Amino acid sequence: MKTALVISTSDAAFNSLAFKGDLVKGVEMAKRIGYDAVEIAIRDPDKVDRNQIKEVAVNLGIEVAAVGTGQAFLSEGLNLIDPDESVRNRTADRLKCHIDFASTFGAKVIIGFIRGSRKTRTFEQAAEIFSAQMRVIADYASSKNVTLVIEPLNRYEIDFLNTLEQTYRVVQIIDRNNVGILADTFHMNIEEADIQRSIRLVADRLYHFHIADSNRWAPGTGHYDFESTFRVLNDIGYNGYISVECLPLPDGTEHAAKIAYDTLQRLFKVFQR
Repeated sequence: MKTALVISTSDAAFNSLAFKGDLVKGVEMAKRIGYDAVEIAIRDPDKVDRNQIKEVAVNLGIEVAAVGTGQAFLSEGLNLIDPDESVRNRTADRLKCHIDFASTFGAKVIIGFIRGSRKTRTFEQAAEIFSAQMRVIADYASSKNVTLVIEPLNRYEIDFLNTLEQTYRVVQIIDRNNVGILADTFHMNIEEADIQRSIRLVADRLYHFHIADSNRWAPGTGHYDFESTFRVLNDIGYNGYISVECLPLPDGTEHAAKIAYDTLQRLFKVFQR
């Protein structure tokens, strides 16, 4: 397992980020602390200089693990299951831009908020629309050697795909090898009755992992049981990234990122394969 830190441009509408600002400074900070990679949350990839980010990453010897897409939903309302077909089409086009950006780095693309809300529709109705959209996007991503990961989010943030089991069922319906699951400790702490069991259930499609404590602060500042989670990750042979996505608390961006990094290093010493 390797470490990553989620960073974002300064216009991000989502606050649960240890670093939000100049992407280059975020990459430099992550490297300074010791992270193996960054995960970049981007609203519109066409407004980011990917060549500059790549040059900085290569020079520093740090990777880009994944590209987040949720800002496009939070700021613009783009989503894959909107009742308006034109919105769905614009969302697919934007996600293709994210895929093109990610292909520069060999990074994954995250499908979180951008999947949309089902609102008055049944789960089955939303899942049918979402799966059809995802097959098209996944096929495009496959042509770019990019993997997509769907992230279950808690019920207080969105009303579609809240648990790992629900998401796993939909991933099976999509039926594309380059579509998997991103598990997040903060959301699992709310939604999963048995976190260890849920992780084991999706083990063959667990492609990425987010970490924050129970209060969404840096890991190590709340009461989440990370040792039991890392024990399961070790048991199932997970060897992907552990990506820190937390609030810049208790007292600032870099300190929060450093607390998270130190917590991960302690856990790795016990459970690293």
